[in-house]
Amino acid sequence: MGFRDRFYTPTTAKAILSWRIALAVGVAVTLAVIQLPLAVALGAGVGVYVATVAAAMPKRTAKRAIDPFMLSEPWRQLMQNAQASGRKLRDTIGGITPGPLKDTLLGVAEQLERGLGEAWEVAKRGDEIDDAVRRLDPTALRSKLTTLSERAALSPSPEADAAVRSVERQLESADRLKQQSNETAASLRLTQTQLDELVARASEVSLGAVDTDAYAREVDDLVIELEALHQAVQETRTS
Repeated sequence: MGFRDRFYTPTTAKAILSWRIALAVGVAVTLAVIQLPLAVALGAGVGVYVATVAAAMPKRTAKRAIDPFMLSEPWRQLMQNAQASGRKLRDTIGGITPGPLKDTLLGVAEQLERGLGEAWEVAKRGDEIDDAVRRLDPTALRSKLTTLSERAALSPSPEADAAVRSVERQLESADRLKQQSNETAASLRLTQTQLDELVARASEVSLGAVDTDAYAREVDDLVIELEALHQAVQETRTS
């Protein structure tokens, strides 16, 4: 997160309107009482206020390393496509003459990088889900269920019924995980389509054919979608 992203957060807003105001006033008044120049007292109070608010802001996070080759399909391809889109946007911005427009679009590109980090976390989680399905091995479970069901039919017993039910529950778990994987991949594909559209429109923005602020808001909306998707797949760890 850049300074702008860290500043416009609920955490920073609470810090701005907090006990830090009283602390700054107290420092200024104390220094004035001991007869320091008023300008020095006020400056010290403001400095304390700014420093304490800055300390409360969310910390800058390191850029997440994205390596699609760590993933299986379809997650690998999805992340490769997302990275390619990010590079296209950077290339488009690179061709713009230095100035306010380029600076604004560079900020948009940084925001998009954050979105790619969220997509990376989603893809990793999707890959973990697929790995869990592979370990369960639904094909082998179905074969085992057929065998156990036949045995239970020939020699009914509580133990045989329990064995059948156990395998059925494992299959149900595998089916739920597979459904979750499919839904996550579909959501990620949709955001990829939206990303491709935004990257394609970057050229129009660079020529002044599209409102820059509106474009930046659309990128913000996409990043918010990816953050929400990341949060949703994280919550499945405890569900």
